Amino acid sequence: MTLSDDGQQQSSDITAASELTSEPTSIAVYVCTHRRNGPLRVLLDSLVKAANIVQPSIEVAVVVIDDNPDKRAEQVVESFDGSHFNRGLHYRHSGAQNISVARNMGMEAAAELGDWVAMVDDDETVTEGWIRELFVVQQRTDADAVTGPVMLRYPQDSPSWLTDQPFGSITEAELRPDGSKVPVCSTGNSMIRTAWLDENPSIRFRSDLGTLGGEDMVFYTAAVAAGLKAHYAVNALAHGEEPPERSTFAAIVRRCYWMGNTECVTNRQSGSATRARIFLRATKRVLIASIRPFQRLISGKSPQFRFAAAKIAQAIGMIVGVVGVKVEHK
Repeated sequence: MTLSDDGQQQSSDITAASELTSEPTSIAVYVCTHRRNGPLRVLLDSLVKAANIVQPSIEVAVVVIDDNPDKRAEQVVESFDGSHFNRGLHYRHSGAQNISVARNMGMEAAAELGDWVAMVDDDETVTEGWIRELFVVQQRTDADAVTGPVMLRYPQDSPSWLTDQPFGSITEAELRPDGSKVPVCSTGNSMIRTAWLDENPSIRFRSDLGTLGGEDMVFYTAAVAAGLKAHYAVNALAHGEEPPERSTFAAIVRRCYWMGNTECVTNRQSGSATRARIFLRATKRVLIASIRPFQRLISGKSPQFRFAAAKIAQAIGMIVGVVGVKVEHK
């Protein structure tokens, strides 16, 4: 799997938008936003470029779900030229400060606007070929849902250890072969058939997980169990744009701790692992992470203590989850 400089895999057969679908179709992208007006504007700009690649063959709508109680994102939507999207730019207010409530509202609104519902996060940007590549895989596999990678991108002046050490193995999902079936999709980068959502009204995001996290994994795990056919589009790339405040060692450790806790909560909620199994998995990770720096030193490599600490923090998050602690997503 070869990636270009911007992280996108080189495609040997880039399909023209007019050749993607045998009949006219449409996609509605929904974005849930909370306290991120600046990043939201940047995301909308990237969605314009992605829409330009496929319109008018694939008509695009965008829905912004404002989860701020004060409706602060409304000014972003009102000041943005929605004519870039053939089916418009739409605003909905949630204000619940619960991501599951916002996601369900977004899914409902998007389902009214497009044959396909797409999801992306407000702290991301999408590549120009994002929508096109989702449909390339959908047409090839007849999938009900398609998901792509989200690769984190840090500010240029961030410390070198952020990229020198393999934090992506914790914070990013592993790349999969293009077109392969997947057991779960990412709500930060996926699309799902509207007709499938209409046929499965009980498969929605759980509000009790809306302040904890893991609602995305539980949603897609339940959907696949209900028969959703999901495939992977390695070229449908989105970037997680990390701000400076999330580029510190303390922030990385906190994030890994929360991710470990969320992994535990998700596994328990989906029934995929018992408490005992999760505890054993976590203790194994602590052991491996503790030994790793010394193994690297013996081999003449840098110890990467920060990465080891992040892995241990992830494991501790899992362990506290086993005893019933649920860490809220900040």
